[in-house]
Amino acid sequence: MLLVVSWNINGIRSPLQGLTCQEPSSCPTALRRILDKLNADIVCLQETKVTRDALTERLAVVEGYNSYFSFSRSRSGYSGVATFCKDSATPVAAEEGLSGVFATLNGDVGCYGNMDEFTQEELRVLDSEGRALLTQHKIRTLEGKEKTLTLINVYCPHVDPGKPERLTFKMRFYRLLQIRAEALLAAGSHVIILGDLNTAHRPIDHCDAGSLECFEEDPGRKWMDGLLSNPGMEAGSHTGLFMDSYRYFHPKQERAFTCWSVVSGARPLNYGTRIDYVLGDSTLVMDNFRSSFLLPEVMGSDHCPVGAVLNVSCVPAKRCPALCTRFLPEFAGTQLKILRFLVPLEQEPVRVQPVPQPSHQIQVQKHPSKARMHSSRPRKSQGGAKRNQKNLMSYFRPSSNLPQPPPVVELPSVPLVGTLTVPETPEEVTVATVVEEKAKVSEAKDEKEIRTSFWKSMLSGPSPMPLCGGHKEPCVMRTVKKAGPNLGRHFYMCARPRGPPSDPSSRCNFFLWSRPSRKK
Repeated sequence: MLLVVSWNINGIRSPLQGLTCQEPSSCPTALRRILDKLNADIVCLQETKVTRDALTERLAVVEGYNSYFSFSRSRSGYSGVATFCKDSATPVAAEEGLSGVFATLNGDVGCYGNMDEFTQEELRVLDSEGRALLTQHKIRTLEGKEKTLTLINVYCPHVDPGKPERLTFKMRFYRLLQIRAEALLAAGSHVIILGDLNTAHRPIDHCDAGSLECFEEDPGRKWMDGLLSNPGMEAGSHTGLFMDSYRYFHPKQERAFTCWSVVSGARPLNYGTRIDYVLGDSTLVMDNFRSSFLLPEVMGSDHCPVGAVLNVSCVPAKRCPALCTRFLPEFAGTQLKILRFLVPLEQEPVRVQPVPQPSHQIQVQKHPSKARMHSSRPRKSQGGAKRNQKNLMSYFRPSSNLPQPPPVVELPSVPLVGTLTVPETPEEVTVATVVEEKAKVSEAKDEKEIRTSFWKSMLSGPSPMPLCGGHKEPCVMRTVKKAGPNLGRHFYMCARPRGPPSDPSSRCNFFLWSRPSRKK
């Protein structure tokens, strides 16, 4: 059996705690534990968000696996895909990108198809974001036949509503992906496209499909219609060359989502989309796929892993392709065995030349690591050097040449005019003491009240949250981040997670601005 898993990990350095591991993410065995818990022969990761200069050994070299990375060349900490293969599933070839622009002609997959509709610069731009990685494997069917299987690990672009030019980029990437996949298929290789396609194909794959007509008019969904074949369609009708393996085994499974909004907290109520796929050529899916599944219980990202089981076995290559990360210069030295550094080397004994002894008899003590010189020559007394040395305090004594201040003359004390006289009778002393104490207490009380009122005004804290209209529960405050007249404004909304409108436990439609808008 061959088990393949795909997971948009949303940063390979952050979700290592997604699966319950004993070690922290900084431990060298953390990623290995996650790979072992996924228990797949081939693990394809998307959105690694790591560039080559930030790739560490603990992520690049994992014992028992050979890994392959594609990095973004345009932005740091952006995009990126990686494929980890068990040593029992070592590929025979590996290649970065779809166009062949970054091919090295050493262990590449090949079979690019007709890409004349693209310019060389456009191909370079499409592959510069590190969104595709190909590994080619030798497989053996249950009948004993050996075939070629090519896995295309992809992270397709997302379209930001504020950047319409990204829609053109996404559709051109889709077109390039389809040309390469169909070329490989025409060359005789089975093909699996797996990863984050960033498009929910059918209304059943989206929590809020909205208007069906508008939903199906999306260019990405139309592209998937041409790429995929529908098992429910009549024979002889126009179909694509690939199949959605999950819908092949679960054609009517509802709420089978793989991605949820973190901002709205939609995952607890399973209010998301299915944009992660394992697509295979129709012959491979129908003849060799055993099952296709989702793993929504696996946390650590806004996506969950998806995968499939094939009724084939992998024939590992004897040597990893040149793209393998263990061959990178920064990691190649780490592959040497530690015994190489523990082999004892023969060294010639060090000969010590005799040193002639002077008249004062210098004694040399030989030690394994150092030699110390001890002389019997008597040292000169340092007392003579201190005879003419001045004391430090002598520099701080007052000089006789400086003018001396005049002597202090004590003047007779003269009673001040208007000063209070101390009462002499015991009654007056008592009354004065009481009045003075009351005045002090009053002053201290006033000062304490002033300080208290000041700090209360400074540390009063935020005003209490308003209650939402649907559940009468405290709201949460959010900030508008979309460009426009309300950018930066705060508002209140229901604190519950987003879910289906029919679910009373999901978020209600309460909305309230924290402050009225400023009139210009």
